[in-house]
Amino acid sequence: MDVHEVLSKVQEGTMKIEEAEEFLKDEPYEEMGFAKLDHHRSLRSGFGEVIYCAGKSMEHLVKIYEHFAAKEGNVLGTRASAEQYEEVKKVISDIEYDAVSRTLTLQRNKLEQIGCVAVCTGGTSDIPVAEEAARTAEYFGSRVERIYDVGVAGIHRLLANTAELRKANCIIAVAGMEGALPGVVAGLVDKPVLAVPTSIGYGAHFQGLSPLLTMLNSCAEGIAVVNIDNGFGAGYMATQINRLAVKGNTAAR
Repeated sequence: MDVHEVLSKVQEGTMKIEEAEEFLKDEPYEEMGFAKLDHHRSLRSGFGEVIYCAGKSMEHLVKIYEHFAAKEGNVLGTRASAEQYEEVKKVISDIEYDAVSRTLTLQRNKLEQIGCVAVCTGGTSDIPVAEEAARTAEYFGSRVERIYDVGVAGIHRLLANTAELRKANCIIAVAGMEGALPGVVAGLVDKPVLAVPTSIGYGAHFQGLSPLLTMLNSCAEGIAVVNIDNGFGAGYMATQINRLAVKGNTAAR
């Protein structure tokens, strides 16, 4: 439950002022000693805080999930392990884990999926990063079209899906190796392309640096580049673009 919902309940008479005051005492963030949980983020940016799970102790991660679940009902975690999922599941039975994207999701209040974000990959090895992007976009309310394994080594595969790409409000192009896919896609469509370099490739690929530089230096217009393997960042921004395309500046929270 966010501040907008609290105020609506007070206006409707379904929540007492004293109850609202008690809820707002913990705002804008909740101090946990080891973490400060940002409960006002959805009010400021339209999206709630997301948990980066990698590197967190089991104890801290479980407590963070418990607190967010109690207040908002929806929680997205990225870069989570199967072991972390098992621990969180002990206290939150309806938590969901996707091993490919490594997302750990609690979504009791699902958003309507609107518009369209297309997520494409150069190869199947890029799918884990692409799935992080796709599931992030879906979590925040975007309809996602997946178009995988359409790299430039067999460009006819990409050209066969041009019509689907052109229907999207935003395109996420995920590629490793030399990273040529986003530039080619941007030359085929009139929509913004978010380029995601991956750490997939041989030695001179330098763990994603080579495709990152290719994407940054693309001569095609309309490309924005996120960091190496940052599927989450691409999915988040794609949803912002998608919401503006569908609803404009009056986009619902």
